[in-house]
Amino acid sequence: MGMENDDMRSGLYATHRTALVAYAASLMGSREEAEEVVQDAFSKLSPDSIKGIDTPIAYLRRIVRNLALNRRRRQKYELAQATEQAPDWMQPLRVSTPEQDAVFNDQVRLIAQELTQFPHQTRLIIEMHRFDGYTLEEIANHLGLSVTTVHRILTNAMGHLTKRLASRLT
Repeated sequence: MGMENDDMRSGLYATHRTALVAYAASLMGSREEAEEVVQDAFSKLSPDSIKGIDTPIAYLRRIVRNLALNRRRRQKYELAQATEQAPDWMQPLRVSTPEQDAVFNDQVRLIAQELTQFPHQTRLIIEMHRFDGYTLEEIANHLGLSVTTVHRILTNAMGHLTKRLASRLT
């Protein structure tokens, strides 16, 4: 009985290997990897597993499909892990599109226009905090104001700026 099942496996391999490799290649995008997937599929095909199956080729195609999809999923995961844990200088360069650049430039222009509407001190507080990265305490020391006053001015100005920009950016 075991010899008969081995003969059946060998016959399936000889008959359907080429078609299965072509099928796997369409899923994998690489003939070399497709060969490996088909080989794995036949190695997983035990004599007991094909016993009682009416259409073993359909069963084999399912095994090949699942192995190919699992392999692609694993490759994507490994690539993501390798890229995610790579140093910054190895990360892919994120290049903006011309449309993104144009939108960004329009937004910067609108913000610059709106900032001119504020008093000099308020504009200075916004610029120091948002653009230069100064803390509220550093701004207060530089301008001779209390931290509470700087915070109040900044909060009010950002609220007004947000309202003005929301109507112009939408």
